[in-house]
Amino acid sequence: MKKSLVLAMAMALGVTASAYAANPFSDVPAGHWAYDSINKLAAAGVIEGYGDSTFGGDKLMTRYEMAQIVAKAMAKGANVDKLAAEFADELDNLGVRVANLEKKADNVKVTGELRYKYMSKKDDANDGQSFENDLRSRIWVTGQINDDWSYTGMIENTQDFYGESANKGDEDTSFQRAYVEGKIGGLNVTAGRYNAFFANGNIYDARVDGAEVSYGDKVKVTGFAGKGTDAAGTDAESNGTYAGGELSANFNKLNVAAGYVNFTDIKATSAQHETDLDDAIWYVGADYNFGDVTLSGMYLKGDASENGEDVTDVNTDGWTAG
Repeated sequence: MKKSLVLAMAMALGVTASAYAANPFSDVPAGHWAYDSINKLAAAGVIEGYGDSTFGGDKLMTRYEMAQIVAKAMAKGANVDKLAAEFADELDNLGVRVANLEKKADNVKVTGELRYKYMSKKDDANDGQSFENDLRSRIWVTGQINDDWSYTGMIENTQDFYGESANKGDEDTSFQRAYVEGKIGGLNVTAGRYNAFFANGNIYDARVDGAEVSYGDKVKVTGFAGKGTDAAGTDAESNGTYAGGELSANFNKLNVAAGYVNFTDIKATSAQHETDLDDAIWYVGADYNFGDVTLSGMYLKGDASENGEDVTDVNTDGWTAG
């Protein structure tokens, strides 16, 4: 600070130091530049020191001490407006530093969730398993990189309690989400491992390693590309790669969308053999919000092929994707 708080407080009280008794603090010599101001404030009862005849002028002041001094000065008739004007720059800088500190303190948030699942099912349709019995735990980490960008991470572990399950005892903990969201110019960007949601989930609703870019608000254009990573077991290639786009518009209660997604190298089971499929899917849909009820509809048309030839005998129950 350009001037000490003590000096400014003394000036705000508007009385000369010579009207008071000698300075009571042993660590403030008579020749010190703030001697008169400290003398004045001590005599006026605004400052008391540390109870051992010392003032402690080199010590940092706490917010509690600051509040006590200002309150006493106001009670003695100090000109608070004059104090504020005297320390305007310092107070502004302090406000910025406190705001930045608060922002950094809230920068990282860690949350968690647990989900227990028990599902009974017919074993002849589910590889001989008559039920599922597992506990899934997740830890989420979110925060701000700067004003325009944020990050999200999530690790997951699933404990399988079913004795005959193929992965019992082999459960591991892995990153299921790790992505950033932000703006580049007028574009909204999501990139990393996140949950993709194509055609209201009718085409895909699971995690991917990819990127998504959109532009607009009421009318929005979105483009996306990446690799599906929600395959069961270790076969991360089962979902294949994808690329596509969507045009959507919001008319208050009515939302409409049309788009295209092209998947390549999707592992599936045909009547003869396991194959890598390509599938180009067009869709158009709309939903209308009636308040508590939303009516939705969507039409999709796919064109599955293998090596450029149409495929019609795919058994969807045989897909390895989870």
